[in-house]
Amino acid sequence: MSSHKDVIVIGGGAAGLSAAQYSARSNLNVLVIEQMASGGQALLIDDLENYPGFPEGINGFEFSDNMEKQAKKFGADFINASVKKIEKDGDIFTVETTKGLLTSSAVIVATGAKHRHLDVPGENKFAGQGVSYCATCDGPFFKDKKMLIVGGGDAACDESAYLSNLTDNLIHIHRKDRFRAQKSVADKVLKNPSIDVRFNHTLEEILGDEKVTKVKLKRTDSGEIYEEEVDAVFIFIGSIPQTSLLPMVEKDETGYIRTDKNMKTSVDGLFAVGDVRDTPFRQIVVSASDGAIAAHIASKMIDELRGQAYGR
Repeated sequence: MSSHKDVIVIGGGAAGLSAAQYSARSNLNVLVIEQMASGGQALLIDDLENYPGFPEGINGFEFSDNMEKQAKKFGADFINASVKKIEKDGDIFTVETTKGLLTSSAVIVATGAKHRHLDVPGENKFAGQGVSYCATCDGPFFKDKKMLIVGGGDAACDESAYLSNLTDNLIHIHRKDRFRAQKSVADKVLKNPSIDVRFNHTLEEILGDEKVTKVKLKRTDSGEIYEEEVDAVFIFIGSIPQTSLLPMVEKDETGYIRTDKNMKTSVDGLFAVGDVRDTPFRQIVVSASDGAIAAHIASKMIDELRGQAYGR
């Protein structure tokens, strides 16, 4: 396998796999670098029911495996490695990995974002079994059931309002005495009769057997601890974009990479796709779209570079 590639894709989630497939279909020499197994956040989804084309849903592992096989079918290569550094000299990128140095004409970064965790007992144990970080992904599984929402920002309030369309039995807690969300967003929750808002509350523990059955809550103003039966816990306390490799690119105030509509970053030839970029909607279908767009634009850029090299 040559150390020089037309395109290097960093990250093997839906965005990276889509970028790999479309790059390879454009007859580009493409390599995907992934630390562990391909799939990213999709691997945590038992039943991916809202991706177009799967009316009966599909297991997240199977979905990711199919995407990887499809990319390989068109000629994409894959390696398991960690990326240490990305540098650019002229029109060439150098990517330092735990398996050596690689070069490319374009780099598509699809490193994603990690959900912030509360790190309370039971959170990891019941992940995917009643604990969720995505209302649109998992909310429909708990239709007409009792749910707990944790968080006080725009995302928490937006997701709470969405979940209120699925049940009239919601509890929304926040550790402070008011939401930090914009007033218009917070009002969607405060004025919603389906949502029981409890300020000055923290989640202390998530309990259950094979799935969530109840939680332990604490009143921060009095110190009282009590239990509440719930069927699901949705945690929305922010995400951490994985951008440590890219100190040179422009980011928004929360650390997400800024891109234009073509997924271009502030560095020519460097693209960002999926949850790592500043996007209004973080869903697998959006990430796949990002990857396809980046691959298409990278292909055009590389074709132009080749034309310059051959004097066309």
